[in-house]
Amino acid sequence: MAEYILYWLVAANMMAFVQMVLDKRYAEAGMRRTPESTLLLWAFLGGAFGTVLAARIVRHKTRKQPFATWMLIWLWTDIILLVLWALGILEPLLVSTLAKITAAA
Repeated sequence: MAEYILYWLVAANMMAFVQMVLDKRYAEAGMRRTPESTLLLWAFLGGAFGTVLAARIVRHKTRKQPFATWMLIWLWTDIILLVLWALGILEPLLVSTLAKITAAA
């Protein structure tokens, strides 16, 4: 299971990074842009590091509010979840929460 989570995080971060770089290129060329909701969705789905990294490297959307704030919120959320997962705290918490939900249903 851990292996699949890592694969997903790598894929999501690569996709987020590419989307941000392409959006920057589209902006420079005056072409149709990638919606901010799409960029933030990839950040939310685990690609926050790729989104923030691309924003810093290509200097894209670093000052645009509230976009930049949401990028950082998802980045810190990802970091916290990864730390909880690495410490073995996240899985038991999820299992007990799911057990309570299914028992109530």
